[in-house]
Amino acid sequence: MASGAATGLDRWAAEHATPLAGTPGLPPTLLESLVPLLHAPFHPLGVAVAELVTLPGQVVVSLLLVVAASGALWGRRRRAAAVAWPAAWAAATAVEVVFRHTLTRPPLYRHGVHLVAFDASWPSGHALRCAIVAAALAAAWPRLRLLLAIWLAAAVVLLELAGFHAPTDIAGGLLLAAVAAAAAVGVERSGFLGRRAALRRARPGA
Repeated sequence: MASGAATGLDRWAAEHATPLAGTPGLPPTLLESLVPLLHAPFHPLGVAVAELVTLPGQVVVSLLLVVAASGALWGRRRRAAAVAWPAAWAAATAVEVVFRHTLTRPPLYRHGVHLVAFDASWPSGHALRCAIVAAALAAAWPRLRLLLAIWLAAAVVLLELAGFHAPTDIAGGLLLAAVAAAAAVGVERSGFLGRRAALRRARPGA
């Protein structure tokens, strides 16, 4: 990303694939990142729709949704999954923050205006957390898988059309989410946490 290997795609998208985008803004502050919809733009209409559809990918909202899924999994005695999904969310979000503070792309422009917020926007945290939320909720409530897949697809498309992120940002967020989700699923399927708990119970005096 820092080398600008995919800048051509991002430059093209910034000019031609953001029909719903509003006025370019600055990167969000820490407070704006933590408080849902704080100072969020709601004009034009496409931006407002994108803000609402992608809201489950906001830091606090996504954490609450993953914790809700974790609680449901714990109640069904899927303890490993209940632990793995919040851990996957936390680890992926930490990796996102590290990348955001270490990688800088060549500047992108839309109609001659420098998109300052895109200078250090890889990977997309909203794409990352929307995908993890969808996966965690699907693990807890499998009947919702189709609806969650449709919502995730809509969120990803709107992140681009509304000019919230460049294509490589979105791809990076989805890739990181895929790794985190695969790890969460792998932890449950391995039975590692269950075996450790069984060993502790089997110890004399435990």
